[in-house]
Amino acid sequence: MKKNLFKLIRLESIFITFVIFSFSNILISKEKEKTETAIFAGGCFWCMEGPFEKLPGVISVVSGYTGGKEKDPTYEDVGYGRTSHRESVLVTYDPKKIDYAKLLDTYWRQIDPTDSGGQFADRGNQYRTAIYYKDEAQRKLAQEFKDKIGASGKFSSPIAVEILAASEFYPAEEYHQDYYKKNPTHYKQYRKGSGREDYVIKVWGAKAD
Repeated sequence: MKKNLFKLIRLESIFITFVIFSFSNILISKEKEKTETAIFAGGCFWCMEGPFEKLPGVISVVSGYTGGKEKDPTYEDVGYGRTSHRESVLVTYDPKKIDYAKLLDTYWRQIDPTDSGGQFADRGNQYRTAIYYKDEAQRKLAQEFKDKIGASGKFSSPIAVEILAASEFYPAEEYHQDYYKKNPTHYKQYRKGSGREDYVIKVWGAKAD
């Protein structure tokens, strides 16, 4: 009798554990479904992480490579222009706390949108600007921003930022992730020396990073 009771209690315990585990997985899956992603190329990805990471509602920002046809690119490949990829960042965010429009607004304030050959001191296709859209809603809003900036009269040269369909994103090597946090002194020197810092302050009217 005691053995049967023990077996029954044990089975109930296993069942309850299974139910709790399954429910937890469902909650985790539901939470993941609530996030959205956006991809931006704005020259050196070191300078693109901080401005996005500091926004309320942004969950993570990953530096990487996208827009190319070659598989598994490395920094040695992309940095020296050996592939068709561009340095970029993948932004994961909670759409209930921040919308895509705010991300776009932040993106434009980090770059020289008229530069078709790279960004600041970094030259070549790998440093050219682009907004990579994942669906029609992102494409439409990105184009609206581009048209609005082009018609603002703020720039005398054409807007060079491309709006392209998103393709596979490859995370960059670990030492590139959060570079501005890991190497703050060198990062600040680079950001200033490249000309980005002064441009952002002069053109956009504030220190964006």
